[in-house]
Amino acid sequence: MTKQNLYRVVFMSQGQVYEIYAREVSHGDLFGFVSVEQFVFGERTTVVVDPSEEKIKSEFAHVKRTYLPMHSVLRIDVVDKQGASKISKLEGNVAQFPVPIYTPRDSNS
Repeated sequence: MTKQNLYRVVFMSQGQVYEIYAREVSHGDLFGFVSVEQFVFGERTTVVVDPSEEKIKSEFAHVKRTYLPMHSVLRIDVVDKQGASKISKLEGNVAQFPVPIYTPRDSNS
C-alpha cells in the first residue's frame, strides 16, 4: 500500500494567513493558480473545540476544489502529521509578489 502525501498549504487571503491540509496539490488547469483538493480537517474527538479551526472548516465545508492565486501562496510543505487548520492575522514583514506576474506583449512589437 502506498502512502498518500499530506500537504500543508499556507496562503494569504483578505489580510489573513490561512493554513490548510490537503491530499492533492497541483499547478491546476488555470494559468497562475494552484489547485488544492481533498481537504483534511481534524476529527472532533475531544470536547475542546478550536474556533479558528471550526471557522476554516465551515468556510471550506462544501468546497470540492479551490484555486489559489499563485502569488498568494506563501508555502507548500509535504508533512507526515496533520496539525490544526487555522486562520491568523497577517503579522510581520510578509508581502505578496508584485502583480501582474504575466504581462502580455505589445501587439506592435
